[in-house]
Amino acid sequence: MNAGNVEGGLRRMTRSLPTGTDAMSVRQRIEAMEHLLEGLVTLPVVGRKIGLDAIVGLVPGIGDIITGAMGLYIVWEARNLGMSRWQMARMVGNIGFDTLVGAVPVAGDLFDVMFRSNTRNLKIIRRHLDKHHPHTKVIEG
Repeated sequence: MNAGNVEGGLRRMTRSLPTGTDAMSVRQRIEAMEHLLEGLVTLPVVGRKIGLDAIVGLVPGIGDIITGAMGLYIVWEARNLGMSRWQMARMVGNIGFDTLVGAVPVAGDLFDVMFRSNTRNLKIIRRHLDKHHPHTKVIEG
């Protein structure tokens, strides 16, 4: 993993993020944060994508707290979309579970690579957006 490539990619990503409060701008910011936390680089041998959640989580004690706080940003943005309390509780539960189990030495680090709380939360948000804000739907392919 080349630090220069990661740094350059972060600069490009943050420069192009919209600052509006409309649903499309919120969707783009949430997707960018999920990519940062869960899919920033690909592990060379196994081909699995990891992000800051797994990388910063290696720092004992504070790493999982930092990435948990970053994951809560996604939940805060989702709240601004008017999502239900049930959806919000599920997302906070995903982050809490990831943070608690991720704090366990060694096993927690492996868990961070496999359990992607932010990707799960993005799926919940996308379902909400596709139903209540269909103009934000992005067709991939």
